[in-house]
Amino acid sequence: MPTAAPVALDLSANRVVDATSAAVLIERALAAGEGRLASNGALVCRTGDRTGRSPRDKYLEDTPGIHDRIAWGSVNQPISAEAFEQAERIAISHLNSRPTVYRFDGFAGADPRYRLGVRVVTEQAWHALFAKTLFIEPGGTSDSGDGSWKQDWTILNASRRRLTADEQQRLGVKGPVLIAQSLERRTVVILGTEYAGEIKKSIFYAMNFDMPEVGVFPMHCSANVSKTDPKNVALFFGLSGTGKTTLSADPDRALIGDDEHGWSDRGVFNFEGGCYAKCIKLTREGEPQIWDAIRFGSVLENVVIHPESRVPDYDDGSITENTRVTYPVEFIPGAVIPSVGAHPTNVIFLTADAFGVVPPVSRLSPEQAMYYFINGYTSKLAGTEAGVTEPTPNFSACFGAPFMPRRPSEYAQMLAERIRKHNARVWLLNTGWTGGAYGAGSRFKLAYTRAMVTAILNGSLDKGEFTPDPIFGLPIPKAVPGVPGEVLNPRNTWPDGAAYDRQAKKLAALFRENDAKHEMTEAVRGAGPRG
Repeated sequence: MPTAAPVALDLSANRVVDATSAAVLIERALAAGEGRLASNGALVCRTGDRTGRSPRDKYLEDTPGIHDRIAWGSVNQPISAEAFEQAERIAISHLNSRPTVYRFDGFAGADPRYRLGVRVVTEQAWHALFAKTLFIEPGGTSDSGDGSWKQDWTILNASRRRLTADEQQRLGVKGPVLIAQSLERRTVVILGTEYAGEIKKSIFYAMNFDMPEVGVFPMHCSANVSKTDPKNVALFFGLSGTGKTTLSADPDRALIGDDEHGWSDRGVFNFEGGCYAKCIKLTREGEPQIWDAIRFGSVLENVVIHPESRVPDYDDGSITENTRVTYPVEFIPGAVIPSVGAHPTNVIFLTADAFGVVPPVSRLSPEQAMYYFINGYTSKLAGTEAGVTEPTPNFSACFGAPFMPRRPSEYAQMLAERIRKHNARVWLLNTGWTGGAYGAGSRFKLAYTRAMVTAILNGSLDKGEFTPDPIFGLPIPKAVPGVPGEVLNPRNTWPDGAAYDRQAKKLAALFRENDAKHEMTEAVRGAGPRG
């Protein structure tokens, strides 16, 4: 495939709007018909037919310089250098054809020692507002540096330019949407999807490759800290729907960040300057901090609003269940600004087990921590996808496989080194089902889950007695304040103990089937289920 001369991106002053003012971007978005203002002041936008990320359409440029450091497969799909260059030319040509483009220059990384300068060029104003909200503005509230900016990464977001059938064939891709990333060129090309999450996750992907090179462990987790003890930092790892954002947005603790962090030799730091929360079924009573953060300057994605009153209906999932809100982290009262914290005292893995067999809370050894981190287990529920008629395990390595270019064992080793060095306790918290599988049992009460988290964070649970689960080998506490004793052992909550044993052994076998796909020491593999 011949390589044509590169096309220059036209960023002349008469056609570029810099994303320095939220009010200007919102005015531009409204004028262009990109969204509407909700009654609470948030800008409400729709993302077209792509209402979530498009992992099947994500590709990584395969070059000799990075090839041997990548976990190639269904997640990290290769694209040739020639095809990447063609995709870049298509995006630049499209952006050059627009009468106006929007530019945001900011940072990823609240620790100035490790931050990356990010330039985002978009054809829609609301995407520039999204970037302004999610990244850290030079000289802004969340910037702990000197305000200077240097470009490291470029995102070219040609969201409305879809590939033709001929272009798809020439590039060797599956469809009209393409997210192509080059770790060596430090460039991201987005074609054909208006889902804004692709912007933030592409830079998280970059951080997950770059940070280990400088001794920082990148993590797909939220983080908060005690308001009275700055050393009492907690991390919450979890996939979508497990409670990562809900449990970290705690009125009694200060939020560091809700999604992406690094763990350096000094402690943890947020990669972002904002939050990106799910808001389906959102209520003021259940999540008051998130509710109050939705105001002028925030962005609601795919949320239905009343046509006349413009009041958001957070219960309406007719567009998608994956409704989202984006807001600056300082919109959360008492958030830690700049978003940095000490070394974690507690690390919590969240799983929503729809099989109803994983203990609600258990304390993990370092080997168990590596095992459950590498497997990254939660569940898809019956009815969520065509053909899914019973709970389906969802194993996502490191609780974020789509964003991890390196081998899971590398990240797991970094975690193990840090929890040993800093004596952090690691816990597995099941926010899923009890008393039976999904459809028969019930989901753990949020009050019980919060009580378990409280006992973890105040140190009382670590001092209690534990008994190992016979199938999973997970140490189960004998008592947790505020939680009925019978809830702690999942077998005791099932009306039929034999049915529980069958279900638990089934899930244990699925764990073993999944762990065979990964590199791990015998000690780590031996820390998995026994059944």
